[in-house]
Amino acid sequence: MAPFDRAELDEMIQRWIDANKRAEADGDWKPLADMYTEDATYGWNYGPKEEFMAVGREEIRELALGQEMDGLEGWEYPYQQFVVDERTGDVIGLWKQVADATRDDGSHYTVQGIGGSWFRYGGDFQWSWQRDFFDFGNVSHLFLEMITAGVLSDGMNKRIERSMSGEKLPGWYPVGKSPVPLW
Repeated sequence: MAPFDRAELDEMIQRWIDANKRAEADGDWKPLADMYTEDATYGWNYGPKEEFMAVGREEIRELALGQEMDGLEGWEYPYQQFVVDERTGDVIGLWKQVADATRDDGSHYTVQGIGGSWFRYGGDFQWSWQRDFFDFGNVSHLFLEMITAGVLSDGMNKRIERSMSGEKLPGWYPVGKSPVPLW
């Protein structure tokens, strides 16, 4: 595999950061799908039993950036750092998860620790592959804290109800059974 141009990768990262900021401000992440190749895949693990996988740009738009972000309007995911391998086109972006809700002291509810996205560059300023990783235990703890404090948005309450209903959601698979490997 030929190496990728570092300046192009850096420009892709900046375009990605800018598009994410627009998505956060608009509360709509679906436009980010245009930054993936037509055949891209995007997935993550949801704990010991389930994982999520979207295959193709339109599933990424409707499932990963639509269904799975539904209820997270107002949340921000500020990137903290990027690690780039121009030999392979792999990019690791490390981010935080920050809710718009605040505690009595004015601090935002924030997932402790750090999450990240592992991207593979596909050329033409598009990702061909993305895998997210985050501390599911810390995410669950924060959601429980927010439930107890009564600060979840209606959208987040609906999201939690949906995930607890036992309904099979599109894109959710038993671990190891997604249409493409998670790792």
